[in-house]
Amino acid sequence: MNLILFGPPAAGKGTQAKRLVEERGMVQLSTGDMLRAAISSGSELGERVKGIMARGDLVSDDIVIALIEERLPEAEAAGGAIFDGFPRTVAQAEALDRMLAGRGRRIDKVLRLKVDDAALTARIAKRFAEQGRPDDNPDSFGVRLDAYNRNTAPLLPYYEAQGKLTELDGMGSIDEVARAIDEALAG
Repeated sequence: MNLILFGPPAAGKGTQAKRLVEERGMVQLSTGDMLRAAISSGSELGERVKGIMARGDLVSDDIVIALIEERLPEAEAAGGAIFDGFPRTVAQAEALDRMLAGRGRRIDKVLRLKVDDAALTARIAKRFAEQGRPDDNPDSFGVRLDAYNRNTAPLLPYYEAQGKLTELDGMGSIDEVARAIDEALAG
């Protein structure tokens, strides 16, 4: 099964993906993790990514797709992938569909964790005050949330038209969201 966890930053996608990896043996394909790993590997692709990111540029869709394609055999052997942080645009979704189709695969489900922007912002502000994590800075979080709402949320109709979108309440506890995900995957 290939699954996309969809939702804004801090919606709990990473937490739920890690749980699915542990419980179901799936492979989490997080583009951020893959970019950092490519750089650390010292590979030719990693060197290209390092240069792009050092300039402050966005890594192209072609490179991100190449990173994902590199990891697909591992995900296929494990019985499926959890896409976390990808796709972010309709163009990326279309490229992912083509790549998977070329391997006789597809996205099976897209689970959208619906959350309240104001509650997320409050959660981040509290976490920043308690833990001081730089990525939880309320100002930078607002920028990330705006970018999600502007650029990534338009993917919803794309997957809805394919009959793959399931919307879940992401405002519950970790266990409540986990139960809702498990029910969606069983159904």
